[in-house]
Amino acid sequence: MAIKDLPFDAQPREKLLARGPAALADAELLAILLRTGIQGKNVLQLAQELLDAPRRDGASGKLTGGFGGIAGLLHTTPRELERIKGLGPAKRAELVAVLELARRALAQELRERPVFDTPDGVKHYLQLHLAAKGHEVFAMLFLDSQQRLLALEELFRGTLSQTSVYPREVVLRALHHQAAAVVFAHNHPSGKVQPSRADEALTQTLRAALALIDVRVLDHVIVAPGQSFSMAQEGLL
Repeated sequence: MAIKDLPFDAQPREKLLARGPAALADAELLAILLRTGIQGKNVLQLAQELLDAPRRDGASGKLTGGFGGIAGLLHTTPRELERIKGLGPAKRAELVAVLELARRALAQELRERPVFDTPDGVKHYLQLHLAAKGHEVFAMLFLDSQQRLLALEELFRGTLSQTSVYPREVVLRALHHQAAAVVFAHNHPSGKVQPSRADEALTQTLRAALALIDVRVLDHVIVAPGQSFSMAQEGLL
């Protein structure tokens, strides 16, 4: 069933135009993007199913919980969307494009103002870029002297206990970007964001290396779908 086939007062598009986007529920906003449902399921039902759909745990591969609404949907991957019946290639492409636009909008916002005016914005930005990955990556935010974002780079892949994170490479990338400060970040596909002893030890090693070139380490953020942990906020840095 298409949106136009719903009762007039239940059509999300008309409701949005008449009352503004804030008046719509998450499923209604998503229904506007999807446009049509499938046989036996109208577009609003399809949208709600998408928001409630179980996601696949990056570590075990098992289906656990749900996308967790719009915020969780932002962390999903194109492959996970393939599991939703009724989402063909065109609809998946549109959803992925919208998610990427959200990531780019947040990145632009961070570039245009001091990053640490809103630490939660930095954590959310890192969640968008790293949380949905099925493998562990170590990344860095490079910042200028006014703490504006210069670049985000993924430097190493694999668990920190198994993959060497080379201080020399970290220093070279900071010099390349002429960074005045950095934020370390990595994801935990297991979903647990509590830092390990290896995480804390690595942070101190890299902090000491960067101190030699007068680059400050502002934080080390660990992210997972829907969760984040800031070592600076928790007094570990």
